[in-house]
Amino acid sequence: MSCPDKKIIGRFAPSPTGPLHLGSLYTALASFLHARSQYGKWLLRIDDLDTPRNVQGAADNILSTLEAFGLHWDDSVVYQSHCLDRYQVYLDELAQNQLVYPCSCSRKTLASIQTTDVYSGLCRNKVNPPDSPYALRVKTDARVIGFDDGLQGFIARNIAEHYGDFILKRKDGIIAYQFAVVIDDYLQQVNQVVRGFDLLMETPKQMYLQQLLGLPCPDYMHVPIIVDQQGYKLSKQTRALAVDLTTPNQVIFELLGLLQQNPPVELQRGSINELLSWAITHWNIEPLKKRQQMNA
Repeated sequence: MSCPDKKIIGRFAPSPTGPLHLGSLYTALASFLHARSQYGKWLLRIDDLDTPRNVQGAADNILSTLEAFGLHWDDSVVYQSHCLDRYQVYLDELAQNQLVYPCSCSRKTLASIQTTDVYSGLCRNKVNPPDSPYALRVKTDARVIGFDDGLQGFIARNIAEHYGDFILKRKDGIIAYQFAVVIDDYLQQVNQVVRGFDLLMETPKQMYLQQLLGLPCPDYMHVPIIVDQQGYKLSKQTRALAVDLTTPNQVIFELLGLLQQNPPVELQRGSINELLSWAITHWNIEPLKKRQQMNA
């Protein structure tokens, strides 16, 4: 739980790879309500580092969609692509402490020598950097990272055993999500992260990096994901449709139901402001505890 005298700062950090679908708006709403119910700030960050996947105009579309649904953010929007110098400062710090190393292994090479996704450490003890393009991996150890998730309970993982030396900067020069999100949250003073259950097992890696860099760890809460009739997570990969902007109040009412908030029937015809005001006042995470998915 957060300290009662600590100003809550939450965030929503979508990638501009297409329009917001119901699953991403669901997560945004949960994050918004959790922050606002505690009189906290809610920030918006556009995670646009993975440039090959970015879709032109998607970032602006995300902003206008959130505004259409009354999810107004505090402060200026942060774009990861504008923060490259900041990431390099912290990469340099890890390099100076000999906590990262270059890796030129290809996926094909790793597939031929590994039986799991955990990196074998093939490049870890090489003296000279390779002549070919290389990624930067962080050196992991056998420490166990444990934390109390606000919804899913206690989670603990042995970093070396479960993840191995994971990538912080890709061969194409793109900063990896795991590293960028740690720096972003620290620089924005985010102390409460509400996101989807599908990212739960990424959290120990991020907490490991926070420990290496001496950064504070936010509180984490992973909400259940929305799945379709076939049991697949709603996502751009499964061609989830963009949210319907013609009846935003009906969409919010539906999402409050999926969040197990049980809004009164009379609110079904209410305005966006009425729905969100009710939801902030009555926000209750208890029905979401230990839930991993919700059916659309």
